[in-house]
Amino acid sequence: MTVLRPGVAESDPARDGALRGVPAQPPHRSSPANGVPHNSSSQQPNAGLVQLHESIAALFASRGQWRQAYHHLRSALDLLSSEQIEPPHVPEQLRNEVDRLRREHAEAREQSLRDSLTASYNRRYLDQRLVDLLTEQERNTTGGLAVALVDLDWFKQVNDTYGHLIGDRVLQRVVELLQDGLPEGGFCARYGGEEFVLVLPDIDAPTAVAVCEAARARAERFSWQQLAAGLRVTVSIGLAHEPAPEQGGAPLSVDPQAQLLRADSLLYVAKQSGRNAVAYRESGRVRLAGAAAGRRAVAEPRVVGYY
Repeated sequence: MTVLRPGVAESDPARDGALRGVPAQPPHRSSPANGVPHNSSSQQPNAGLVQLHESIAALFASRGQWRQAYHHLRSALDLLSSEQIEPPHVPEQLRNEVDRLRREHAEAREQSLRDSLTASYNRRYLDQRLVDLLTEQERNTTGGLAVALVDLDWFKQVNDTYGHLIGDRVLQRVVELLQDGLPEGGFCARYGGEEFVLVLPDIDAPTAVAVCEAARARAERFSWQQLAAGLRVTVSIGLAHEPAPEQGGAPLSVDPQAQLLRADSLLYVAKQSGRNAVAYRESGRVRLAGAAAGRRAVAEPRVVGYY
C-alpha cells in the first residue's frame, strides 16, 4: 500500500489518474525467491479499486487533508481484509492526525453543550438529559429525580449598580457555588439569564432539599465584597421532586416541562415569601427549608409573576 506522508511527490501518474476517476494500473509484482508468485490481479478482483483508494488517500495526505485520507485508507483496508491480504503499515503521522481530529470533534461537541459565560451546561443539554433521566426513572425503584430552578435575587440591581462585567462575574461565581456540593450524577445548567437548573438524579426528597438548602446557604455566606464593595447576592430556589415508581407498580410517565413548571411555581413561592429561600412540597403542603421555615409565612404557589 502507498505510504502516506506530507512529502509525496507532486507528479504521480497513479494519483493523477485517480483524480480523473481512472483506476490506476496495478504495479508489476515480482515473484519471490522461492518461485511462488505474489497475489496477482486475477487473484485480487478488487486490486484496482484498492490501489485507487490508496492513491486518493496519498494525495489527500500530501495536502494535509487527513480526514479524507483516513476515509479512503479505511476503504482500502476493508477491501484488503475481505481478501485476507495482510494489511499495509499505516504511517504514525496519519494515526496521530486521526486521533487529533477525533479529540477536536469530542471537544467541539462538549463546547456545543456548554454555556459560553458560566461553563455550566446549556438549555440544549438540559432538554436532552432530562428526557433520558425521566426514561430511566420509569425503571428506577430506588431513588427519585429532583429538579430545582434557581434564580438570583434582585440581579437587575446588581447590573445597574455595579455594571454588567461584575454581573457576569457574579453569575460565574454562583455557578461554582451551586456545583460545589452536587451529588454524583447531578449537574447545573443555565436556563436563561440569571436562572439555573439543578438536576439531581436518583435522590430522595429529604436529601434533595438538603442539597438545595446547602447551595442557597453557600451563596448567602460567600464574601461577595471580593468582587465589589457592598455587593451582596442571594438566590431563591424552587424544588420539584418526582419519586421513583413503587416496587411492582406501574411506571410513571413524566413530562420534563411539567416538572420544570412545578419547580417554577415553587420558585415563585420562595420569591414571594421573602426570597433567599428554598421552597418545596412535602405531604402535599408547600414548605420553606432551613432558617426561612421558622420566620416566614408561605405564599400561595403560582406559575408566573415572581419578578
